[in-house]
Amino acid sequence: MPPLAPVLTAVTVFVALTTMTSAQMVEHTTRFIWEEAPFPRAHASTIVEAPDGSLIAAWFGGSGEGHEDVGIWSSRKPKGGAWLPPTELYKEPGQPAWNPVLFRDASDTIWLFFKVGPSPREWSGAYMKSIVSGERWSDPVWLPAGMLGPVRAKPLTLANGDILAGSSLESYKSWSSWMEISVDGGESWSKHGPILFGDLEKDRIGTIQPTLMEIEPGVVRAFFRTRRVGKIATSVSRDSGRTWAPLLLTELDHPSAGIDSVRLADGRCILIYNPSPTRRTPLSLAVSFDDGLTWKDFLVIEELATGQRGELSYPAMIQDASGDIQITYTWNRRRIRHATVPLEVVPERPESHPE
Repeated sequence: MPPLAPVLTAVTVFVALTTMTSAQMVEHTTRFIWEEAPFPRAHASTIVEAPDGSLIAAWFGGSGEGHEDVGIWSSRKPKGGAWLPPTELYKEPGQPAWNPVLFRDASDTIWLFFKVGPSPREWSGAYMKSIVSGERWSDPVWLPAGMLGPVRAKPLTLANGDILAGSSLESYKSWSSWMEISVDGGESWSKHGPILFGDLEKDRIGTIQPTLMEIEPGVVRAFFRTRRVGKIATSVSRDSGRTWAPLLLTELDHPSAGIDSVRLADGRCILIYNPSPTRRTPLSLAVSFDDGLTWKDFLVIEELATGQRGELSYPAMIQDASGDIQITYTWNRRRIRHATVPLEVVPERPESHPE
């Protein structure tokens, strides 16, 4: 295939913070992970920082979502270097791959969860591991039927050592979110849920793809993708993810698309989402100073022009060892973007919200 035309290779956006003088500015940057690749379409990226300081991204790529040629692809960005050319990590003959999720556990092993099958109603979950910062991977291990691993957003290692993964099911009539928990470092998993509103119609429409934050030991707040509702949903667990309060709708607009969140080391919470009830643009960051109860948008990562078709969607987000925020996301289903947001861009906690 001919090389993709470079539409935009880097963007720098300047943001003034209320805690700085008008002369002091900080920037966030965005860039494509690749300019040329052996596949025309890409979606559903994920990112992790390896023990050696490199960044690893993964996504599914091929001729289009759900097509038989779609596999799991990845790229590494050595510390201080540029993204390396994409490589295919796994391809199941005759079946599409879906929704990779990267996760670094407490022993510094990197996990790559992914799904394979004709559709989300029929897919199976699997994972591979790397103990060499993503340079080599183990053979796939297939999860038992009924277990999928994290469906889109990264798991958490909780304060008690458990690994908590947000999972979900998309059936003919209903969507619903679940949690999968490992108490033995990922050797075995138990399933908990479903997590529901307690309203028959809302629960039939349902939620998927939870993203998680542990806001204090054993207390986890989750945010959920909804459909035909127009708002993000949320719930809280006070027993390390085993039981959950009834789902509630937040005030955050939502077009039924992927979201992600992270609780920074200093306690501020960050959410990345599309603040629109109908379109997957813009892609924005919001901050919470009260453990995810209320949110304030503070930065547009990227936005499509009025009337421009396409999407900026399915973000993945981590805080790296230096404190900065690393993000990947889908750019118009053709490529994956990488954004770096310096920690200084995040608004400071107001004095009215002490630690």
